[in-house]
Amino acid sequence: MSEENLYTFENPEYRSTYWHTCSHVLAQAMKRLHPEVKLAIGPSIDNGFYYDFDTPAPFSESQLEELEAEMRKICKEKLKLERFELPREEAVKFMEQKQEPYKVELINDLPEDAVISFYRQGEFTDLCAGPHLDSTGRIKGNGIKLTACNAAYWRGDSSRQTLQRIYGVAFPKKEELDEYLAKIEEAKKRDHRKLGKELGLFMLRDEGPGFPFFLPKGMVLKNTLLDYWRQVHKKYGYVEISTPIILNRQLWERSGHWDHYKQNMYTTVIDDEDYAIKPMNCPGGMLVYSSEPHSYRDLPLRVGEIGLVHRHELSGALHGLFRVRCFSQDDAHVFMTREQMKDVIQETVRLFDEVYSTFGLSYTIELSTMPEDHIGTVEEWERNQDILKNAITDMGKDFVINEGDGAFYGPKLDFHLADSLGRTWQCGTIQLDSQLPERFELEYVGEDGQKHRPVMIHRVVLGSIERFIGVITEHFAGAFPTWLAPVQVKILPVTDRAAAYADDLSAKLDAMGFRPEVDHRNEKIGRKIRDAQMEKVPYMLVVGDRDMEAGTVSPRHHSEGDLGAMRFEDFAALLKDVVDTKARK
Repeated sequence: MSEENLYTFENPEYRSTYWHTCSHVLAQAMKRLHPEVKLAIGPSIDNGFYYDFDTPAPFSESQLEELEAEMRKICKEKLKLERFELPREEAVKFMEQKQEPYKVELINDLPEDAVISFYRQGEFTDLCAGPHLDSTGRIKGNGIKLTACNAAYWRGDSSRQTLQRIYGVAFPKKEELDEYLAKIEEAKKRDHRKLGKELGLFMLRDEGPGFPFFLPKGMVLKNTLLDYWRQVHKKYGYVEISTPIILNRQLWERSGHWDHYKQNMYTTVIDDEDYAIKPMNCPGGMLVYSSEPHSYRDLPLRVGEIGLVHRHELSGALHGLFRVRCFSQDDAHVFMTREQMKDVIQETVRLFDEVYSTFGLSYTIELSTMPEDHIGTVEEWERNQDILKNAITDMGKDFVINEGDGAFYGPKLDFHLADSLGRTWQCGTIQLDSQLPERFELEYVGEDGQKHRPVMIHRVVLGSIERFIGVITEHFAGAFPTWLAPVQVKILPVTDRAAAYADDLSAKLDAMGFRPEVDHRNEKIGRKIRDAQMEKVPYMLVVGDRDMEAGTVSPRHHSEGDLGAMRFEDFAALLKDVVDTKARK
């Protein structure tokens, strides 16, 4: 980070400090306008800040605007932020005098040796570890926007008090705020829940919260995506398997999931024995490997599975296709010798590159290290972390460390995809594991004729198929590339006389393996074009008397407009090229 960027939003630490200070300005504005309100907590977050308040009802839009105006006033006052510390007893008394019970609870829960610090700005003082800007004048008032007010439980506990959480964002320049708000509005238009309903892709019902229903067009999209997955994985030497959805408790105890993941698993009893619906595919993959003997000549053995998994998510966490309780995961496991680890990891990254570039998605990489709740020795973890690190470094890939967020059995590389709005989504992962092969006593016969233990990677490229569909729906704003679109060509007869010609064209396209649909409604052609545009169909064929007589078609592309009259054979060749090359149009 260059010196000139230290105090700009290019520096994530400065950005976090800026937003953290904004949360204190929000709390000060709240106490000025509503002194009866009690303060909870107010951190910076990835895309702004929030503050939790104990108030009986949500704040209206007009009340948020009043708070914004008071925040701007506080910024203009250029109040100095001063840090001071108090002993525990004095700190508790200080907050009791201010009648702030949530702050008192926070102080009492701090470790005995904790430093208890406060920040004062004008008449307002808050319990806080910091850091903060040195003055409220550093914040540009016209760059502040309070964006929402939602309910939140105190300390995330549903049995505790319900608070009101006010979200906000702020930027050093109003132009940056305007650009951010424009992106937010665009994101609302692209919301996959809205588009999924409008385009007839999927539905969510109260009869099954978190269990999505895929509709006919959604199934076409999903199956096309899975066909592509199979095509790519065949190219890279994978074989495909399918393992049972329900397996007994002993298996999950052996894998470690019963001890480390049981709170997210659905369980049942069959013939007086405990079973679990699988939350991931890994243990089944272990059984498949161990079902027959293996030689070093078999390795690396690449095994893929589109497995239906179930995970118990809290109802408040469910969100469209992004967070569900039932989803298809494109798991794959690669079993290998220790000498093959680096090459296999790099091969996997190249596969990821091929897939993500097909959708126009860039990514950043996080290396997630050993969590507190882990199995295996520290030495094994450090060795495997170094292998992951060296493999991607040698490929010229950058990464950041995500301390303590590895899987319980091994470190991992997480791939965060950036969509067309610059938002990031964690989809792909490569997890290096020497623990489960040990627990399942997996073996192969080496060149020396002796038995050895393989190592393995767990990896997904799309992740949850459902979530990936949500991501690309928003990425493409529902206008999927032709190869992926549920309906690739909408044929629009201008008159009833052209209906038979439209059906003939549809039959020809269908025979060629394309996905056409004819709009036979008794509507004007302008209405048919508008509707097809709203349905985001890539190509429209407007056919009338002139086309019938000449044996031509008049294609229109969703984003490029009219392409001019052409022979049907030429249009079919154009369509084939766009689909075969998986062009992003």
